[in-house]
Amino acid sequence: MRGRTLAALVSLLAASTALAQAAAKPAHTKPVITPAADMKWVDMQPGPPGVKIVDLWGDHTKSAYGALIKFPAVFAAPLHTHKSNMKIVVVSGTFIHGAPGETEARLGPGSYFLQPGDGYKHTTGCDKASECIIFAESSGPFTLTMAEAAAAPAKK
Repeated sequence: MRGRTLAALVSLLAASTALAQAAAKPAHTKPVITPAADMKWVDMQPGPPGVKIVDLWGDHTKSAYGALIKFPAVFAAPLHTHKSNMKIVVVSGTFIHGAPGETEARLGPGSYFLQPGDGYKHTTGCDKASECIIFAESSGPFTLTMAEAAAAPAKK
């Protein structure tokens, strides 16, 4: 019994060492370079009309990702939630973030914020002066759930 326990422990340590060494190796052996002119902006899915995205790595519809997201000037999304946290850096424009009971944040280029997922209700917008581009990174796919369903029109 003691021999089996020792063998299992040695196997576990060997596997842990192999995994640690594999994790320490770089994922790429060459740089990944994408000039801005070569980026393919597509309609963000899921997403409101007019919002565009370029996945830099990963796939925002299926898994963890890093992406540039472009919002038109005067864009405004009503109260909504996302499933996963998003780490966001404003690249250009004035990005507007609001949440019930909080002071609206107007974030210019270089600003950072962590937008909680898991039911955090907020609004998103872009100032009228110009479009906004943000860099967003998330450990899960992009989801968009409206916080309140629109009221159905009254029946006549």
